[in-house]
Amino acid sequence: MTKPEDRVEQLRNEIREHAHRYYILDEPTVSDAQFDELVAELRRLEAEYPDLITPDSPTQRVGTAIGDLFAPVRHLRPLFSLDNADSESDLDAWHQRLTRQLGSEPDSYSCELKIDGLAVVLTYRDGLLTTGATRGDGTTGEDITANLRTIDSVPLKLVGEAPALLEVRGEVYMPYEAFEELNKRQAEAEQRLFANARNAAAGSVRQKDPAVTASRGVDIWIYQMGHVEGGPELRSHTETMDYLASMGFRVNPASERVETLGAVKAYVSAAESRRHDEPYQTDGVVVKVDSLEDQARLGFTAKAPRWAIAYKFPPEEQVTTLRDIQINIGRTGAATPFAVLEPVFVGGATVGMATLHNEDQVALKDVRIGDQVVVRRAGDVIPEVVGPVVAARSGDEVPWRMPTYCPFCGNPITRAEGEAVARCTGGFDCPSRVREWLFHFASRGGMDIEHLGYKTIDMLLGDGLISDPADIFTFDVDELREREGWGEISVNNLRSAIEDAKDRPVARLLTALGIRHVGGTMARVLVRAFGGVSALMEATEDEISAVEGVGPVIAAAVSEWFSDPSNRELVEKLGAAGVRLVDPVDASVPGDLLEGATFVISGTIEGFTREEAQAAVEERGGKATGSVSGKTTALIVGESPGASKTRKAEELGIPIIDGDTFREMLDAGLSALPVDA
Repeated sequence: MTKPEDRVEQLRNEIREHAHRYYILDEPTVSDAQFDELVAELRRLEAEYPDLITPDSPTQRVGTAIGDLFAPVRHLRPLFSLDNADSESDLDAWHQRLTRQLGSEPDSYSCELKIDGLAVVLTYRDGLLTTGATRGDGTTGEDITANLRTIDSVPLKLVGEAPALLEVRGEVYMPYEAFEELNKRQAEAEQRLFANARNAAAGSVRQKDPAVTASRGVDIWIYQMGHVEGGPELRSHTETMDYLASMGFRVNPASERVETLGAVKAYVSAAESRRHDEPYQTDGVVVKVDSLEDQARLGFTAKAPRWAIAYKFPPEEQVTTLRDIQINIGRTGAATPFAVLEPVFVGGATVGMATLHNEDQVALKDVRIGDQVVVRRAGDVIPEVVGPVVAARSGDEVPWRMPTYCPFCGNPITRAEGEAVARCTGGFDCPSRVREWLFHFASRGGMDIEHLGYKTIDMLLGDGLISDPADIFTFDVDELREREGWGEISVNNLRSAIEDAKDRPVARLLTALGIRHVGGTMARVLVRAFGGVSALMEATEDEISAVEGVGPVIAAAVSEWFSDPSNRELVEKLGAAGVRLVDPVDASVPGDLLEGATFVISGTIEGFTREEAQAAVEERGGKATGSVSGKTTALIVGESPGASKTRKAEELGIPIIDGDTFREMLDAGLSALPVDA
């Protein structure tokens, strides 16, 4: 059994090493959550054995040593760390400590999104920016003034009457859009991709050449006043942030002042549920006592303010071992590599496999079998390997290459010139391709056949009951009664789901067939132009290409698919099985009612699925897109709309309409929109 003093020393050494890699080298080898676990264990041991606490313990300092790349800058006031909360009970305990020390509950709190970036300090003298520095060890940081001056949202001169001396704290971050663009440039230059936006932001502002920083698209939110001489009397943190905003600092509009602990919890819950709607990475909420007088009374511990706490969201990135790289053959024959991982809990689930996208991405990320890798799972998004932890390599890791032959059918895997994806050449002789095709056909994005997932499809294929999508509508469902787990209710449920699917809109069928380049939107365009699958099947490539919005690549793919005799036979079998091939014409819907208008739909609109709402717009000649831009006619919002889309619409002055106005517009056209639309 390890002695407490030995474990404490081991933890301190590990924490120092990881802190150096995180703050100085921008090359962490563990996730934030894993680092926090090490610190938490050390604190527990030091609390249990206080005689083991030493002045140089990582728990007794607020930051880490500064690097030697830039000149040191001493901050006017120390920057402290924040204590963490991982649950509502932690918030309750913090609230009880506040109330006990103040003698009553605080009047109000400030809630702010915790941005995952790099903390910096900006100093202004007589309204002019004189110094910009990293956080460093909390007392001394690195002088990165030249780099911070390249960020457009960092004021070089303050607006209005500025105080004689002002120090503010902020978080430099990289928006998702800028991060994706940066990695795109890295890929084009055949350079290694950045693992996440936080590391990319930190590396971008710690460049010797400010021009590199300027090209990276980083931004900043200001979240605290550190020191001021000659400013106005301010009573609260909220007033302080309003004051800083008035001088030209960029203050996050998502921050809120609330009056009760219950309202704090509600803010935290809402922030966590919409974290993926923000255009930047957030990993929690910072809660502060709003009154500056109460903040002064509460004061600080050796490392953190008593009046603030950081509520951490569950981690969406973890580090684990990449055991193997294998491939899956999809419905189009695409050979997609995926990672077999040492199982790790991330994003609310245990992950044992993760996507690697394609052969080029594996090479660009330089992911090798045996690597320690960063795994990301955000909400319901498919887990992916973000990149390797290069600093953790031992030299035994093995590079991966795409197999020459399909592991499922033995046919060659080839890659056409100019394409990013390699494909199995076995056609539908490949059992993996057939399986994925059938799953896609029955999925929610296709014919939406409930109770027909991978497990059931595997059973039906294995027993020879189905071999193509048309068989789904003709096999004897009652045969399943003989299988374990299939009783009267489950058999009848599947039978009903299959019958319901026969009458799906034809665009759903066209999407489900799995024609390359034909998703839901393109399927609706084609069905609207040709009326149904039968007419589309007989159309020439030129006739398909002549449809507005259909390019030559899509036209060629559609024409090629329907020219295959086996595909034509499949369509005939589907029709014979009772599947709708032509949509009924609704003469009451004018096809040009919304001609020339473009809409974005956000949230859930009562009475419509997302696809039904999009189809309703397109049936009337309008367009439904996924992102708000200057070309958007209106944003249609239902329940739980995306915060970033709403904010973008407000910034651009795009009209925002609710479900009632949307329904009115479907009958009356654009005249139903607000007058200023």
